[in-house]
Amino acid sequence: MTDIRSPENCETMLDVRAGVDATDRELMELLERRFGYMRAAARIKPSRDTVRDEGRKAQVIANARSDAEERELPAAELAEIWDRLVETSIAYELQVWDRTRS
Repeated sequence: MTDIRSPENCETMLDVRAGVDATDRELMELLERRFGYMRAAARIKPSRDTVRDEGRKAQVIANARSDAEERELPAAELAEIWDRLVETSIAYELQVWDRTRS
């Protein structure tokens, strides 16, 4: 296995691509954990109509935007990604909720 260099230590595009690929795998692991929490929420929530929580959605997106701003990342674009992530999470949670109660 190739050693993954930090972005600051990349010397070639192969280094960059290896780092991007490794980071993508780590992101997928984090998403797997996040969706595990969606399965837990589906198990815990007492009714289907409690799955969608617009206040919580807004809070999660605002948190992501704020975190991106602090890291000097493109906050508006990342907030859009988080909006899509939250919507996908809600749809997934609804599927799990329905599947476990049918």
